[in-house]
Amino acid sequence: MADGSLLNFPALVLNADFRPLSYFPLSLWSWQDTVKAVFLDRVSVLNEYDQEVRSPQVSLRLPSVIALKDYIPAARRPAFTRFNVFLRDNFSCQYCDDQFPAHDLTFDHVIPRCKGGRTTWENVVTACGVCNLKKGPHLPEKINMHPRRRPDQPTSWQLQENGRAFPPNHLHESWRDYLYWDTELEN
Repeated sequence: MADGSLLNFPALVLNADFRPLSYFPLSLWSWQDTVKAVFLDRVSVLNEYDQEVRSPQVSLRLPSVIALKDYIPAARRPAFTRFNVFLRDNFSCQYCDDQFPAHDLTFDHVIPRCKGGRTTWENVVTACGVCNLKKGPHLPEKINMHPRRRPDQPTSWQLQENGRAFPPNHLHESWRDYLYWDTELEN
């Protein structure tokens, strides 16, 4: 079988406690990385696809769900990144409250940098382009534009919970027992 036909066989990766390493983006490994981890005895296979891969000596059904044998603790303090700010704010502009795809969102410094504001969890919010331009270099009080919620540093758990609100387009049926979205899985 050609490699191209195996592109649609990712494995859902669970931590040793059987929870996904991350929800958004969903923790997935390519079939190659998964097979390598199986042979190195770093994971337990919990579910498999019907699809097989073969070598001259071995035939193996591709794993669809794996669990790490060693527990990886979540970072206590998530990294301050643009993506994590968007995830903290649920991909919603904190001024108009509309949701947008990530490529249509920007950072906004609540207290502008030109007025001494810093680039920190407590001073940066997600904004759409229109609201960011409207607010510009002004203090929120001067133009009556206040964020809907006060910006703060989220925990890793909060980011995971927010990520659960954004299921990916494709969820394999074998992942159903390991993910806890309120949406039905499609065939």
